[in-house]
Amino acid sequence: MSGLLSVFLHLLLLFKLAALVTFRHHHYDDLMRMLYKVHNECPYITRIYSIGRSVKGRHLYVLEFSDYPGIHEPLEPEVKYIGNMHGNEVLGRELLLQLSEFLCEEFRNGNQRITRLIEGTRIHILPSMNPDGYEVAAVQGPDSSGYLVGRNNANGVDLNRNFPDLNTYFYYNEKNGGPNHHLPLPDNWKSQVEPETQAVIQWIRSFNFVLSANLHGGAVVANYPYDKSLEHRVRGFRRTANTPTPDDKLFQKLAKVYSYAHGWMYQGWNCGDYFPDGITNGASWYSLSKGMQDFNYLHTNCFEITLELSCNKFPRQEELQREWLGNREALIQFLEQVHQGIKGMVLDENYNNLAGAVISISGINHDVTSGTYTVTASAPGFDPETVSVTVGPAEPKLVDFHLKRSVPQASPTRRVPNKGHGGRVFPKKVQPPATRKTKVEKKQPQ
Repeated sequence: MSGLLSVFLHLLLLFKLAALVTFRHHHYDDLMRMLYKVHNECPYITRIYSIGRSVKGRHLYVLEFSDYPGIHEPLEPEVKYIGNMHGNEVLGRELLLQLSEFLCEEFRNGNQRITRLIEGTRIHILPSMNPDGYEVAAVQGPDSSGYLVGRNNANGVDLNRNFPDLNTYFYYNEKNGGPNHHLPLPDNWKSQVEPETQAVIQWIRSFNFVLSANLHGGAVVANYPYDKSLEHRVRGFRRTANTPTPDDKLFQKLAKVYSYAHGWMYQGWNCGDYFPDGITNGASWYSLSKGMQDFNYLHTNCFEITLELSCNKFPRQEELQREWLGNREALIQFLEQVHQGIKGMVLDENYNNLAGAVISISGINHDVTSGTYTVTASAPGFDPETVSVTVGPAEPKLVDFHLKRSVPQASPTRRVPNKGHGGRVFPKKVQPPATRKTKVEKKQPQ
């Protein structure tokens, strides 16, 4: 009798484990049920919220993982994953649902690696940025020849060509002088973008996202900024050319982390294309204007890469398990990269937070990987402070700055030989050279 009971319990356990793994495609209603299922199973480490609605009124739901959901904790970085930006590129949508289920289940099972990740990171997962497009693509399914059906939103707009073009401002400033970080939005930006794009822009302006990945399909490669080429247009198109950011080494590192943790991306030969190490600079592949990853970097300094994850944009249901196993470790390792480099607070003499402080890295802008760096913190009205920091490959180095309020000093002056001004003295304004900087902004908890 005890033997039969043991067999019954074993079969029950296997059935339960099988029920947890749902390798199938999820329509909008199924997606909502899956998110709430995960939340109900892990209510103390998850939160569901909507960042807006699609053209047809579908919610853009985000599932958050944190030991204190809904609260921004000092020194705890914010990370995001976005899937299904193109409605017919569906693998990212399914992978993010699987990831959500995996994080919850492994946390409940006491997996120390996952527990450490959730307790030290605030993770935001948007499985579908384009739910309207997905429903159109899902009607034809994986066997149709309509390669682009469902790609755009319900207004027929490609959402990855719909963000404000900050590259143009950046390239102008590079040539003529001006800021190359935290570039402002155009005054009329809301009238130029789709509802889904506006929702994502307001989202990334509301959180201090440090790291991000945008999951696509149609190739197998990790793509990093810039996406838009500096080359001049030829017959209406920009020529492809490697167009690196000031943080090119760090972006290449992030892309390689995903590629080499992936089951086969690192091999380079996929889908009839070859990408050394399974990575590419976006503009050297093809030039893309108004893309989301460039916008993240230029507007908020969030480091976003684009992950092309499957040759088939709409894989068959029986292929999903293999794709999950090929991407699972890479998805976790990429999240862990946010705990590299340095982190800390910029405070005044009374230990008050200084909003609008800027961190700059001597010589290499703000590319912080292993090595020794000269780091400077500055804020309006305070004397800058500079320290030397050695960064290793393990846990991030904690560096706090305490800035002292500046003592006003007389500005250097020169006489202007112009009698029309009655011999008045004018101060000589010295314009500092532009460098890439990381701006630390104080935002309200979410």
